[in-house]
Amino acid sequence: MPYTVAHDGTKIVFRMVGQGPPLLCLAGGPGADVQSLGNLGGLDRHRTLVLVDARAAGASDVPADPAGCAYTEQVHDLEAVRRHLGAGPVDVLAHSAGALTAQHYAASYAHGVRRLVLVTPAGRIGREVDAAEVAALRARRSDEPWYGPAAEAAELLATGVSGGEAEEAQRRLAPFLYGRWTDETRAHHEADRVRPPAWLYEAFYRGNPAEHEAAQRLRFLRSVSVPVLALAGAEDCVAGTRPAVLTASLYRHGRLETVPGAGHHPWLDGPEYFRDLIESFLRD
Repeated sequence: MPYTVAHDGTKIVFRMVGQGPPLLCLAGGPGADVQSLGNLGGLDRHRTLVLVDARAAGASDVPADPAGCAYTEQVHDLEAVRRHLGAGPVDVLAHSAGALTAQHYAASYAHGVRRLVLVTPAGRIGREVDAAEVAALRARRSDEPWYGPAAEAAELLATGVSGGEAEEAQRRLAPFLYGRWTDETRAHHEADRVRPPAWLYEAFYRGNPAEHEAAQRLRFLRSVSVPVLALAGAEDCVAGTRPAVLTASLYRHGRLETVPGAGHHPWLDGPEYFRDLIESFLRD
């Protein structure tokens, strides 16, 4: 697979599928397998998806210094990929936690981004999930057969369990990730077998500003002048809709869209709606 070398010597691997103008794509997690994005509901028919393995994830290297995995630092990896491609300003799509990296990239390298698509983003300056909203969304699905074990798993994870117990709880929690728990979505979850190192979550979120620096960070992000599309899943039982609402409202050219019936992976729950919405946004 093609790769480039970041400023600190870390190898960043990416994969290219589809045809048309490049669309730089980031997975969430942090440390999720970028292949879980698939063809993004068929966007590869119109765009060349540049699927980037974040550092310490997938085929990319683990950096010598874990501090380089903070999302505020990973922006330099995206710029290295863009330069490697010899591209001008590119469109960027990021999912979940990857949206933090993408937003910081757009503010740090204004010349490198044409349009920004943030799919069920984690937030603007860290995870900004409304726990009450997520609880209400989950409760609406209490009549589904998998709900009991999933709800118990959520309670268990909230106690801070780790190791094998946590992995089993995450497995049982999986239906909450999707708008519909079907053979297709179950296969999607089971195929995502890449397990990031245990330290990566904390290292990634070291990019969050301290409380007294939050206003300054928001001003920095607000400098992004390109069009920004924030997508929420109407049935997202992981992030809810609040992070996408906050994100869209931050930017002068921000736009919020909600995908009906979709969970945290709307390209699976509503692929045609998802694809057409994004393609229209990128084409305008």
